[in-house]
Amino acid sequence: MLAGLDRIDRLLGTILTPVVFFGMAALTAVITLQIVSRVFFTSVSWTEEVARFLLIWITFLGAALAWQQGRHLAVALLRASLPRAPRRAATGLAILVSLCFMVTLAVIGIRYMNVQSFQKSPSLRLSMSYVYAVMPIAAGLMAALSVIDLIRLIAGRDPRGPSGDA
Repeated sequence: MLAGLDRIDRLLGTILTPVVFFGMAALTAVITLQIVSRVFFTSVSWTEEVARFLLIWITFLGAALAWQQGRHLAVALLRASLPRAPRRAATGLAILVSLCFMVTLAVIGIRYMNVQSFQKSPSLRLSMSYVYAVMPIAAGLMAALSVIDLIRLIAGRDPRGPSGDA
C-alpha cells in the first residue's frame, strides 16, 4: 500500500512540475507580447486578462507542487527537539490541522466557483468558474498529499520533510 501511495505522490510531482513550468513560460510569453504590442503596435486587449488568470493558476498549482516537495515554510525547532514519540504525535497533529485547512479551502473554493459561475471575463468571455476552479483543485491535491503523509506516519515511516524527502 505504501509503495502505491509513493507512486501516486511521485506522479503528482511529475505532472505538476511541467504544468507549472509551462504556465510560467506562457505567462512570460503573454507579458512579453503585452509589452511589445504596447510599445510598437496597438495594445493587445486580452493579454492582461490571460496574464492574471495564468498567475492565479500558477500560484495555486505551484503551492501544490511545493507541498508535494515538502518546500513550504515550517518552524520545526520545537518539534525537532522533542523525543521520538512526542515528535511523531506533534507531526500527526500538524498534518491533521493542515488536512482540515485544505478540506475547508476546497469547500470554500467550490462555493466561490458556484458564486462566480454566472460571471464572464471582460475580454475572453470565459466563465470565471474556470479561473477559480484551481482553488479547490490545488486544495484537494494538498489534502490528498496530507492523507499520504498521515498514512506514512501511522505506518511508522517519516512523512515528507522540509528537504523534499518523503
